[in-house]
Amino acid sequence: MKAYLDFPAWLKPEIIPGLPFRWYGLMYVLAFACAWVLLRKESRRIGLKMTDDDMTNVFFWGIAGILLGGRLAGTLIYEPTDFYWRKPWFIFWPFDESGRFVGFQGMSFHGGFVGLIVATLVWCKVKGESWLLLADTVAVGAPLGYTFGRLGNFINGELWGKVTHMRWGIVFPYAPSFPARDLWVQELAIKVGIPMSSLNDMINLPRHPSQLYEALFEGLLLWVFLWFIVRKRKPFPGYSVGMYAIGYGVVRFFIEYFREPDASLGYIIKLGDPSAPTSRFVTPFNFSMGQLLCLFMIIGGWAMIAVLRKRQLQLAAATAQPLKGRKLRKKIKG
Repeated sequence: MKAYLDFPAWLKPEIIPGLPFRWYGLMYVLAFACAWVLLRKESRRIGLKMTDDDMTNVFFWGIAGILLGGRLAGTLIYEPTDFYWRKPWFIFWPFDESGRFVGFQGMSFHGGFVGLIVATLVWCKVKGESWLLLADTVAVGAPLGYTFGRLGNFINGELWGKVTHMRWGIVFPYAPSFPARDLWVQELAIKVGIPMSSLNDMINLPRHPSQLYEALFEGLLLWVFLWFIVRKRKPFPGYSVGMYAIGYGVVRFFIEYFREPDASLGYIIKLGDPSAPTSRFVTPFNFSMGQLLCLFMIIGGWAMIAVLRKRQLQLAAATAQPLKGRKLRKKIKG
């Protein structure tokens, strides 16, 4: 009995075969359009004092930061070979060495996140605007746009998850196969209903659709939490962006257990089984680069909220003290 799903055969990276237009690029356009609409809506709600030109300007600064940071990290850190280190001019060139259009596959979220922070910090410094207010405005809408990016990864058939026997596991066409002579491969193939003709076969096993997990939890559900709860109750500027960093970090940290780490990096910290394969879940004590970066996000978000809360309390105490002094002097005079 078949207990897995095949990757949709009709789903191709190209929107129209033969033309250099890909779903992944379209998903980025939709993500930025969604972020723009939500940014405008939230800025008007809180009365952010920025002109339409300012909004357009900072938005494109942000896009540039995301693309620059995401592409640099995706090619120089996560790419399995040293191709981009040897030929860096291909980092921002959408064609391979043969001249074939391949687009800009390989974008790192954490690199894009850092790029966005740097770009908006510079813009706010130049324009004299409050970065905390702007960051809060961006943070509460960003996850919904991020959903489209992960859908683009799924359409590309990339960033697949670890091998699974769950019924919703998907056989991704570009994922590596495993030798049927390995006992665990035989057992899993029999369990999910994949036929084997001999022990010399190479079997493509079903995997967790981790791209869809991320689209749902890091994208849609995180956006619902930030948009409908956090943004209406934030006690001070910077709270929303801090909660975004914590929320994304926590969700992505656990989803990384279902996602296969990048082949070039494997597990960065091996507190469990040092020989554990990256294609299967063996121990919760081996950690990927994504989990390490998410841990930094969680700590950074928590620290940011703690510092800003302390500053808010100090400011409230400083403004209340003179008021108490004036009331006391009035009583003495009376």
